[in-house]
Amino acid sequence: MSVVTETFDAILFDMDGTLVDSTEGVIGAWNAFKITYPHLVVEAARFEQEIVNSSRKDGKEGIVALPGVRGITESLLSSEDSRNRWALCTSATRVYATAALQIAGIPTPNNFIAAEDVHNGKPAPDPYVEGAKLCGVDPKRCLVVEDAPAGIYSGQAAGCKTLAVITSHTREVMIQAKPDYLVRNLSR
Repeated sequence: MSVVTETFDAILFDMDGTLVDSTEGVIGAWNAFKITYPHLVVEAARFEQEIVNSSRKDGKEGIVALPGVRGITESLLSSEDSRNRWALCTSATRVYATAALQIAGIPTPNNFIAAEDVHNGKPAPDPYVEGAKLCGVDPKRCLVVEDAPAGIYSGQAAGCKTLAVITSHTREVMIQAKPDYLVRNLSR
């Protein structure tokens, strides 16, 4: 891993574990669902809604922006050109992702790929290929920012450079995915 010295035409972000920490909501949702039927699509949507509902119950902190995210998103919103040069590419549904960003105080980007926007999710390249298209750039000129090996593999398969953040997996697990760059979080 080295210092990023390249320039990119667009940045494609994952959401959970990369931009936001939804741990409190996830724990609450698992407690509410007791792991009944997490493999069913309908139950998965209900589970995501419960994450939002549980995120602030009982004095919990809620879904929060991870370190460095506010500075990066403020920078990306500083001009019309940069507003169109980043995308959210998440495996979450659009409803959940929009709510999570709002709760965390992160602006919803102009370019947004959610689970229902692609036929094949991560680790397939589809989310990041589509994100690059929305930004109007070649995936080879994009930097994917991810917290999970499946997302790193997805970015690599799309032809993007990858930046792994160590927020939800260990450093060793993320190194095994062979990202181009590795940082603790986006404050680096």
